[in-house]
Amino acid sequence: MWITELRRRLREHFGEEYAASWAKDFVLPELGGVSVDEALKLGFDAQTVWKAVVDNQGLAPKGY
Repeated sequence: MWITELRRRLREHFGEEYAASWAKDFVLPELGGVSVDEALKLGFDAQTVWKAVVDNQGLAPKGY
């Protein structure tokens, strides 16, 4: 998965205005206690990051 696809999915789930803030500020235990943005800077694969978001938010895996 490309980072642009991850960002698109975040906007789709959280909305255009909230997605960037959520990715910056929300800490995911599934990623070792870092945010989406921090995880990407640390070199986490975008697919791994998206799976952590799906697991954390209880999103249905269907379509994701």
